[in-house]
Formats: sequence, C-alpha cells, structure tokens
Amino acid sequence: MNDVVSPEFDENGRLLRRIRSFVRRQGRLTKGQQYALDHIWPVMGVEFQPEPIAIEQVFGREAVTVLEIGFGMGASLVQTASENPQQNFLGIEVHSPGVGACLASAQEVDLKNLRVMCHDAVEVLEKMIPDNSLDRVQLFFPDPWHKARHHKRRIVQVPFVSLVLRKLKVGGVFHMATDWENYAEHMLMVMGGIDGYRNISDDNTYVPRPESRPLTKFELRGQRLGHGVWDLMFERIEA
Repeated sequence: MNDVVSPEFDENGRLLRRIRSFVRRQGRLTKGQQYALDHIWPVMGVEFQPEPIAIEQVFGREAVTVLEIGFGMGASLVQTASENPQQNFLGIEVHSPGVGACLASAQEVDLKNLRVMCHDAVEVLEKMIPDNSLDRVQLFFPDPWHKARHHKRRIVQVPFVSLVLRKLKVGGVFHMATDWENYAEHMLMVMGGIDGYRNISDDNTYVPRPESRPLTKFELRGQRLGHGVWDLMFERIEA
C-alpha cells in the first residue's frame, strides 16, 4: 500500500484529513533486513533534508539519473540498476522491510549506482530534488484505491504530476505502470490535461512494456491469470 491518509489536527484540535503519498511504516523486519538497515544504509541510504541536494555529489558522478517512487521490496529496481551501471538510480520507499530487502539485494550484486530513501516521496520531490534534474521518474503499480470513493487518494493527480514535470529535464520521461485498467484510464486523463507532457504512445494511449521495466513475478502470475498491465510514458517537452 503506497498511498495513505495520515491524521493531522488544527489549532483547535479538530481532525484534518491530509492526503499524503507515503508515510514511513516500520513493519516486521527479518534479521537480514535489519542487518541491511544497520550496515548497508550508512553507505547507500540518503537521509531526508529540507533543502535541495546535489545529485552528482550523492552518486559521486554525473550520469543519467532515474528516480523510482515506491519500489516495494526492490527486486525490479535492483535488477534495472544492475543492468544499467552507467546510470544513477534513486529509490524511495516508506516500508522499512522493503528498504532493508532492497539494500540486501543491492549488496549481493555489489551495486554502486543505487541510493535509497525512506521518506514521503512528495516531500522529497518538493524539498530535495532540484528542478530540471531527472532523466526518468518511475511509478510502478501504485496503490489503485479501486473503490470510487477512494479515488481521490490516488497519487496520480494534477498537483503530483505537475511536480514531477518540474523535476524532469526537458526530454525526460515519466513512466507509470498499473494492473488496474480504471487507474490506467485515470492516469491517461490526468496526464493528458497537463501542458508540458507529450504521450510517447503512437496512438496517445498506452505503450508496450519497455525492456527497461523488468517483468516481475507478480506480473508474470497476472499474465497467467489473464490480467492486463498498462504502461504509460510521457516526455517532458518545452511547454
């Protein structure tokens, strides 16, 4: 579950409902995940700070930089990073076991081009990521909030995709994937209303799964069951 509503209160103690894309969740950690958080995080983890970072300093080099939001247990992110050592990858996830699992997997293959964060993705984008700095943003299988009354909780909304647009370089790509057709249609509608994006699809709908997105066990199982997956790729253009 990537999208949650966290309780907040006004000065009179009345409950406010603020939509957040992510909140940090501890969860149960295996010994391996805890070890990774204790010993690998100091090398690959990036702590939140309320001011912009210099991405080239975080990675120790200038390179094509990819940001993935909500990487789950990190399997596909680690695979993509290992297959593209010439690129920088920054992953954001709030589920601590997932962060630990990702770190452990990254250490197993001795990744040097991956950094991870455990924080609210919107706040990271707003405060830490400089404008015009990312070559690709990936959002794979976010919580679909499939009940109609919960659609407002979906992370893909106009303010969020407008924020992503600012962070992308001109020519950079926002790549989304979902296995909920209704959410895919929602994504298409939201993205189509934002000046500055160009749908890469030939028919202005969806693209075939690009090789840059690994086929996960979850997705393979869905294919066997006849479930669909929809990929959307939008390029930032000069608005």
